[in-house]
Amino acid sequence: MEPLFIGVDVGGMSIKGALVTDHGEIRYKSHKKTDASQGPGSFLKDIKDLLLEMIEFAKNHDGVVKAIGFGIPGVVNNKKGTIDYAANLYMEDINLVQYLSDLKLPIYLSNDANVACLAEVRYGAAKNYKNVVLLTLGTGIGGGIVIDDKLFEGCEGKGAELGHTVIVVDGEPCGCGRRGCFEAYASASALLRYTRDEMINNQNSLMWKYCKGNIENVDGKTSFECAKKGDISANFVINMYVKYLSEGILNMCNIFRPEGVLLGGGLSNQDEYLVSKVRAYCAEKNYGYKHCPAPDILICKLKNDAGVIGAATLAMEELNSKE
Repeated sequence: MEPLFIGVDVGGMSIKGALVTDHGEIRYKSHKKTDASQGPGSFLKDIKDLLLEMIEFAKNHDGVVKAIGFGIPGVVNNKKGTIDYAANLYMEDINLVQYLSDLKLPIYLSNDANVACLAEVRYGAAKNYKNVVLLTLGTGIGGGIVIDDKLFEGCEGKGAELGHTVIVVDGEPCGCGRRGCFEAYASASALLRYTRDEMINNQNSLMWKYCKGNIENVDGKTSFECAKKGDISANFVINMYVKYLSEGILNMCNIFRPEGVLLGGGLSNQDEYLVSKVRAYCAEKNYGYKHCPAPDILICKLKNDAGVIGAATLAMEELNSKE
């Protein structure tokens, strides 16, 4: 019987699961569309139904599930196995491990960016790196950290909230309730804000044509695609975005001095166009301090599979550490 680990990537609109080997290979994938706004009852049932499907598949294909790992977009307690607060899931104080206790399998929880970082270090863009920082550039900024080849989660698993380090004191409001957070300046949401503001300031910008004259059509590609065509306003937006993103990365370099900085999330699809600008900015600033090693700045490789592979890897490594 092949030992397998279930990795679950939890989102507000869908739950993805995979059966993963101890070498990071996916044997089976499935997902369920769900609506977290309907309340935790139906959402938790969807999770259990997905797990039962995967356990049954393993049993019917000469496999045995050894443990289950979750990547949760919110604050979890990795000691108690609880989802303490996940705004996008409309959940607070949910004991997930207790709810799934009848499965009689070890269950481990972590933040979704944490497990994505673990996956990239074990099997992706940062394979064989021992000190890595991951930033997911989406609606907010998620963070994952590996130090000395071990996932760093902080007390109760509630650390690594890199998007909520303040880079502008008393700056733009952030969804966390503070002001001036990194994610308020370098997330996809921040990029959209810069784009709209610049379009309003410059009615002749190519970005208006790209959006078919409607500012509501602005998306994460608008400024990038127009900058590539030489639009001055779009390049102004991109340069401002790169400045804030790079300054946040420089902070991470000074704190952790990683071998690699990984960029994931939707904006990372700009690939070398974005990374080359970030590298140039960080190099000009000596990657935070003179005579310090320059980290490799890389794009995440595993893309949509990072969450499930990372969650399964978390389960495997946590289980092995207890044996």
